[in-house]
Amino acid sequence: MSHQPAPAPLLIACALGIEHLALRTGDRRARRSGAPVPRGAGRGAGGPVTFVRTGMGPRAAERSVTRLLTGPAPAGTAVLATGFCAGLAPGMHPGDLVVAEETRDPRGTVPCVGTELLAKELARLLPGRTVHTGPLTGSDHVVRGPERSDLLATGAIAVDMESAATLLAAVRTGERPVAAVRVVVDAPEHELVRIGTLRGGISAFRVLRSILPAFFDWHRSLLLPRR
Repeated sequence: MSHQPAPAPLLIACALGIEHLALRTGDRRARRSGAPVPRGAGRGAGGPVTFVRTGMGPRAAERSVTRLLTGPAPAGTAVLATGFCAGLAPGMHPGDLVVAEETRDPRGTVPCVGTELLAKELARLLPGRTVHTGPLTGSDHVVRGPERSDLLATGAIAVDMESAATLLAAVRTGERPVAAVRVVVDAPEHELVRIGTLRGGISAFRVLRSILPAFFDWHRSLLLPRR
């Protein structure tokens, strides 16, 4: 009889309908190709996986994640925040990947787990795509123009509206591994107005659709004791 600990569940959180569509499309494509990928809220090699669309903004993300993790989700559920972001550093391009070493907002900083593994797997999965690692900061509004340089001066390399709130809510509900991976949809030299209509948005959508295998590799790497 095996005495291995139960696989840790994984919650993958995004905010927007287009992000959720990219993730679910990627999930279906991977399963059609025969890859060993968990299905929806089913069970894979790393444990049960659930996708959730939280809604836009930090308050919506916090409410949604808190409700799930204090309700039906088992203790120890790993949480990974994903979706699109704005790059802050000159030279970033739509379709670049950001793996957070930590997320931060005015309420606090949350260290991420497995940054090096995620960056390595993403680089292997998408050769030719640039993978950036560093702090990911949170905002309660869409960041434009000169505000980017102000945030860059804090040491952050990218900004989005939900990752920091998602991970902060996750760790406040219990001890668990957390991570954040975002796809750059606009950058200082490549600002977008609407995600779905410009080439940068289409590029970011295609990248987000392709990165689930790296998330599942990260998930399988987690060794959580039975609680």
